[in-house]
Amino acid sequence: MSWNPAFEPGCPDEVGVDAIETLIIPRARDLGGFEVMRALPAPKRQMVGPFIFFDQAGPAEFLTGQGIDVRPHPHIGLGTVTYLYRGDFHHRDSIGSDQVILPGAVNWMVAGKGVTHSERTSATGRQGPHSLYGIQTWIALPEDREEMEPIFEHHGAGALPQITADGVDARLILGTAYGEKAPATLYSETFYLDVTLMPGARFPLPDDHEDRGLYITEGSVSIAGQLFEAGQMMVFRPGDRITVAAGPQGARLMALGGATLNGPRHIWWNFVSSSRDRLQAAKEEWRAARWGEGRFDLPPDDRDEFIPLP
Repeated sequence: MSWNPAFEPGCPDEVGVDAIETLIIPRARDLGGFEVMRALPAPKRQMVGPFIFFDQAGPAEFLTGQGIDVRPHPHIGLGTVTYLYRGDFHHRDSIGSDQVILPGAVNWMVAGKGVTHSERTSATGRQGPHSLYGIQTWIALPEDREEMEPIFEHHGAGALPQITADGVDARLILGTAYGEKAPATLYSETFYLDVTLMPGARFPLPDDHEDRGLYITEGSVSIAGQLFEAGQMMVFRPGDRITVAAGPQGARLMALGGATLNGPRHIWWNFVSSSRDRLQAAKEEWRAARWGEGRFDLPPDDRDEFIPLP
């Protein structure tokens, strides 16, 4: 599908900088020799729509035999979205999913009442020098889905809608935007886009979603004559028509948002819930490590180790 941004109202100079409700500068986190940049949750903003967690992983380079090994760990009350620019991850979880994800594809795991998973560089990926660069996000579930059975879906790059125009190439990862719908099963109004812009290209955000944000992974964008660089997240006022223009080197963006939930969520470690009691119960079950007796088990082919409760 193609659409022409010139037909969309709100050229960059017609949008005031005050349309940016929150500007977020991510915090660097060291995961044992591997750095991530965490934009959500932020001190001034817990969520953008249902998105409650946003990490940029990499870019990082690895030698032959090296890679990422995120040991089995638990989640409740959320859906995880893994999306890569470079490299791969081998996903295994406690409901039996076993899937290598490659750039441009999407892994969507809904934890619901409880799931355990690991994310490791694949054996194939470790056969030579390689790089890793991607985005990991969490989406908080509506209250009536927090205790659902866990699910996992993988959708290859070819299954995700492409939206193109002069100087703009966007892939719809999740949800709905510009008349297109991504294939993953969602439980609240959401949009999530990987957008590449040529220098000077204009990109209008969807105006049919309540909450909207942009994260710049490469290059820069201009809003009302002010330049914003890679490594920044902007959250916009609801209702404003927003169009950004790519800087002189072009830009790559993650556009995200959707409907706000009915209230804030409690977040502790890998757990998200509207109920503090549910968080406490999950803590106690993971600490007990009685695999298969309650809400948590270990992945069938990755049972030799796990991340203990902090």
